[in-house]
Amino acid sequence: METTLIILKPDAVQRGLSGRIISRFEDKGLQVVGMKLMQISQQLAATHYEAHQSKPFYAGLVRFMTSSPVVVLALRGNGAIAIARNMMGATFGSKANPGTIRGDFGVSNSFNLIHGSDSPEAAERELKLFFQPGDVLNWTRASETWVYDMAGGKPE
Repeated sequence: METTLIILKPDAVQRGLSGRIISRFEDKGLQVVGMKLMQISQQLAATHYEAHQSKPFYAGLVRFMTSSPVVVLALRGNGAIAIARNMMGATFGSKANPGTIRGDFGVSNSFNLIHGSDSPEAAERELKLFFQPGDVLNWTRASETWVYDMAGGKPE
């Protein structure tokens, strides 16, 4: 099972899309194991996006991410990183396929609604930035046996 970080960005929160987006992940079978509404500080945004520091969009991205509250999620599931990224759709809303979060809710190439970790290493790093020890829970959903086929001893 993987755990990934998802950030519902300021545009998603301001547009009242948080519940609808979270429902999509839950409907798919991913488990919410951590969640909070927060205001990202300048320092946290700078640390989170440090890989983009030399790019021309960096200052605007940090300004945008600190402009309004965000919803931060830890989602768990078999292949959660790839599943969540596929559900998010292409980076630019104008290019994202219908049926994806960005394809259904976005048209902007700047405001793209959602961030998701792109690898297990990124997920581990990012989860530590946004969640303190004990904030991401291990709990068993009653529906777990209906989400995954466990007949072979591992989730499929």
